[in-house]
Amino acid sequence: MNNYIFYRRHPEYAAQERRWRRAAEAYSGGREYIEQALIRHVSEIDLEFAERKRRAYYFNYPRAIARRITQYALSVDPVRRNADPELLEDWSRTGLRTNEVMRQLSTLLNVYGRAWLLVEMPFFTGAPSKAEAQRRRLRPYARALSPLRVVDWACGEDGRLQWALTAEEEFWAADPFSPPVRRRRRRLYDRNCWRLYESENGVLKEVDSGINPTGMVPLIPVTEPDGFGLEANHWFEDVVRISEAILNNESEAQMNTVKQMFGMLVVSDSFARSARKLSAAGEAENFSATVARSAAIVETVEEKGISRFISPSGVATATIREENRCLKQELYDIVGLAVQGNLHRNQSAESKAWDFQNVSQFLAGRADLLEQTELEAWKLMRRYDLELPMPEVRYNRKFAVSDLAAGIAGLLQLSEIPAGGAYRRAVGRTAVELLSHIGPVTNEEKTSIIKEMEKESAHESQSPDR
Repeated sequence: MNNYIFYRRHPEYAAQERRWRRAAEAYSGGREYIEQALIRHVSEIDLEFAERKRRAYYFNYPRAIARRITQYALSVDPVRRNADPELLEDWSRTGLRTNEVMRQLSTLLNVYGRAWLLVEMPFFTGAPSKAEAQRRRLRPYARALSPLRVVDWACGEDGRLQWALTAEEEFWAADPFSPPVRRRRRRLYDRNCWRLYESENGVLKEVDSGINPTGMVPLIPVTEPDGFGLEANHWFEDVVRISEAILNNESEAQMNTVKQMFGMLVVSDSFARSARKLSAAGEAENFSATVARSAAIVETVEEKGISRFISPSGVATATIREENRCLKQELYDIVGLAVQGNLHRNQSAESKAWDFQNVSQFLAGRADLLEQTELEAWKLMRRYDLELPMPEVRYNRKFAVSDLAAGIAGLLQLSEIPAGGAYRRAVGRTAVELLSHIGPVTNEEKTSIIKEMEKESAHESQSPDR
């Protein structure tokens, strides 16, 4: 059987693989990423560069940004009415709740610009009873996949996936007395079935297969539609490059600090000539000890004050650190997160309003994309199990959280003004609108809350204590 299935790549995968892996490494961080991202100076000797690599540390801004966008977009739990409670608590069949799987999907979108949601069901034969199905946990599940897992795909004339090929790598360790076995596999999905392949000595072998009862390829492609889909690179690549610049600058500042604490020794030429004579006589070790930091140097009256330590000035380190602060601000400006904190203290009201609107629209677009993807997943799950209820899913699209504290504080002050019932009812209705900024509140719920407040207000007005 043709082994080509292990080497085929979709054109988009082939074009983006290097960038995707770089983005994944930057998000992961750690020693290996530092060693490949640190740039060596043209004039830097091996010994100095090796020390700089050992001392380097990494501020993981790519991970902070990718996770922060997800935290903002999903700061309010989506409403899922009529959803199966067991599925909500274990949507992935590995213990991840629905919210957690969707957070993974959102973060994958931030890092790669593309992600996939796999919706599948454990393979079984026969017709198990409900009790047996529950015991064996035979139910649909959903898992978020990075684009590096889905290596090739094709669409049919209807615009939907015709087939998709995923890469799998498993370690089999059933026997505790034997070393684990690593297996590279490819799983091919089409609209009617799935097939699992392994490669042995360059020969393709089908090791398993099953029926796909959904009539659809059980993979949902998710892509950021703005910019990345227009044959442009994903914005996260720029985040990685700016973060690498900060890493290299910080490494230089750190080494400057080290050199300020441990300066370079300068000795007189006559002393150096004497040392070279000792070295020629085979006493290089003594010379090394003589110029060590804790050793004394013998100098003549004429050479008094010549031997000294030199080091970089503190100005150079301060300049590098200031450059890094500017890069960090530009980094968050580019991503659109700089409206938080004190970065824009001197902005005009119009500029602040525009920035908040920009962030709000971006997060609302992300919420809309996640909501549509989750709905598609629930529909696929129902194709596996028609008895599953189809939930009503609604994601929060109001992100005026930055103004929320000030709004509530002002409302509390207004509520203290002595006024009649009409005024208090108006303040209450405003509070209900602020409540909808914290979490999704339906129009029916708003109406019910307002009616309760009006009823309570009428009761208080009729009370003899009033």
